[in-house]
Amino acid sequence: MQLDPTELTPVINRMKRAQGQLAAVVRMLEEGQDCKNVVTQLSAVSKALDRAGFAIIASGLEQCIVQKDASLDKKELEKLFLTLA
Repeated sequence: MQLDPTELTPVINRMKRAQGQLAAVVRMLEEGQDCKNVVTQLSAVSKALDRAGFAIIASGLEQCIVQKDASLDKKELEKLFLTLA
């Protein structure tokens, strides 16, 4: 199953923001910032990536339904969901 990049523009933007957030977390660690602030920002990065992953899976599911893609079976889809759990 191929993903359509034009449909995933919001996901790509979210991942770019997460990339910037992660760079900020690294800077915070290098600067010796407060642990609570670092963990809070790291949690935000993690949630952003999780949401991006779920959006990618949802887009893939939609394509499977619309295009009746038989290449993905129920076990494969379940495995994709569990990788994000």
